[in-house]
Amino acid sequence: MNRRLTGIAATAVVLALSATACSSSKSSGAKGAAAGGAGAKGAATATSAADLGGMDALVAAAKKEGTLNAIALPKTWANYGALMDAFTAKYGIKINDANPDGSSQDELNAIKQLAGRGNAPDVVDVGQAAATSGAAAGQFAPYKVATWSQIADAQKDSQGLWYNDYGGYISIGYDAGKVKTPPTTLKSLDNPVYKSQVALNGDPTKANAALSGVFAAALANGGSLDNVQPGIDFFAKLKSEGIFIPVAATQATIQSGTTPITIDWDYLQASAATDLKAKGIDWKVVVPSDGLFGGFYNQAISATAPHPAAARLWEEFLYSAEGQNLWLKGMARPAELPALQQAGTADATALAALPPVTGTPQFATQDQVTAGSKLVVTGWAKATG
Repeated sequence: MNRRLTGIAATAVVLALSATACSSSKSSGAKGAAAGGAGAKGAATATSAADLGGMDALVAAAKKEGTLNAIALPKTWANYGALMDAFTAKYGIKINDANPDGSSQDELNAIKQLAGRGNAPDVVDVGQAAATSGAAAGQFAPYKVATWSQIADAQKDSQGLWYNDYGGYISIGYDAGKVKTPPTTLKSLDNPVYKSQVALNGDPTKANAALSGVFAAALANGGSLDNVQPGIDFFAKLKSEGIFIPVAATQATIQSGTTPITIDWDYLQASAATDLKAKGIDWKVVVPSDGLFGGFYNQAISATAPHPAAARLWEEFLYSAEGQNLWLKGMARPAELPALQQAGTADATALAALPPVTGTPQFATQDQVTAGSKLVVTGWAKATG
């Protein structure tokens, strides 16, 4: 499974949606405004539920809108299928999930290209680089959920433009039936026995999961969060040796045997292991101690959301104990996990199922992610082409 794929095809989807929406965008927008009435207008500028008169008023306004436009949320990613189903069951609000395999950049592109249309994204779930650039470009609306204080200061924008939602650690997943020499570290992948077997989850110039894989490889090869060049060099070496293959890993490529070793977030690997087991594949997951890199994705509300109340209610749901535990059941570590554990409300079974981690993980700052991303964008194609 690969949510953070990128490419021209994804952009084409956005453009196609734009074309089909042109004739109906004005009527769609008008219908949305009419449905929301004064409440929708207030919701568009609300920075908390209190601004609308409290949670009951927010729920009422969101139900009146009746729809939430999400984007790039495949059901198998961090348990989003269960999250979307639970939200709809609880509030009766339909969720439209466009371009489920899109990248973080595709999400920002959609906000820009579909602005003013009824099918524009209401909310996004993006990597840190995209969260930072989207906020700087004025694409997000500030909003603070009721549990705002339970999100660490370092994990949110002080104005509420974005906030960490769930995360984990870069890991190595492998098909034990095909890989007879189990990899234990990132550096151990530089071995001819792994020829034509190692893949990332997408293109690191646009996909956050793949970019994080490069950060982890840098840490494993003498680099640092301030210097990801050794990570680029590592994959360039593996590519020249025929070990690294430029294929975006998915469950389909794993099942076909194309990508028997993948570098991806541990929660995706662990979740995939359950699905793959049913198909006869013994998928193992190891979090490498030599490149222990952690990262979180981020929630944000579009500044031009056609369903502003539903967007804000979605965030309130995600940051409730119910929403946080649903992420946890998807093997992801929710941002409010420390608070859940302190309150005794974290799902104990799901918590115990998380992949073990040894060592002290490193988390990149916004500036480090931005600088590292720029370096990868300028040097990746040349290094691995």
